[in-house]
Amino acid sequence: MTNPVIVRCVEGVLFATLNIPATRNALAPEVVAVLTDIVAQAEADVGIRALVLRGAGGTFSAGGNVGNFQARLDADVGHEDPVAARNRQFGHFMTRLATLPIPVIAAVDGPAMGGGMGMACAADVVLATRAARFALSETSLGIIPAQIAPFVVGRLGAALTRRLGLTGERLDGVAAEAVGLVDQLADDAAGLDELIAEWLTRIGRCGPHANRQFKALVARCGQTPVDSLLDDASHQFAQCMRTEGTEGIAAFREKREARWVTRFDAGIVCAAQSTDA
Repeated sequence: MTNPVIVRCVEGVLFATLNIPATRNALAPEVVAVLTDIVAQAEADVGIRALVLRGAGGTFSAGGNVGNFQARLDADVGHEDPVAARNRQFGHFMTRLATLPIPVIAAVDGPAMGGGMGMACAADVVLATRAARFALSETSLGIIPAQIAPFVVGRLGAALTRRLGLTGERLDGVAAEAVGLVDQLADDAAGLDELIAEWLTRIGRCGPHANRQFKALVARCGQTPVDSLLDDASHQFAQCMRTEGTEGIAAFREKREARWVTRFDAGIVCAAQSTDA
């Protein structure tokens, strides 16, 4: 059986590549369960500095697995609606992905439909090829993008999200970059490898602990009263200064690289995301 998600860790970066060619990397419940485990691993292991999500075979993800929808409809409702339960399972994964305290890169080549587009919107950096295609495709099936809506709104704003959802409009890579869904565009898959390497090298210059602390701090902005947030942030700052910051400041003064600096090139990225055994 084909492994639905190829996972490799290189230089502290977790590469997770969807690899279900028969369904164009559809997000079936078992695939979502694997992705949730990967996110939990990245969250718990302080040695992991970033997560890269990508799809094999020229497709990021076709979204939900429409092929198993009927089975859910045919199941006994009982005390819990199985359709709602499966849908909510994906939402739990989306929340874990969006709040992961390390940088998340979504590298999109080909279609990113429905839940696939939602995953991209939950990432911190979205890189794509010109062949990328994004759409909130659910409404064309008579359903709604229920669990991804908050994350799409967070990335694109309510007005654009409404437009995309109410019309089923598709955005290619160029259009997606123009509206801010994509941060940087590559001409093709090889160029995408190069972009991923560039962004991972940028992330590799930053203190891993500082990145985790900063991402968590940003997540609280707008959710916590400012004075309380800043009180907490001052203690976080002091803790960083006394740990990782000691090395960072010493490196700056001595005009050398900090010990945590890592670099990537396209070859490393390509190998890490290969579906070959």
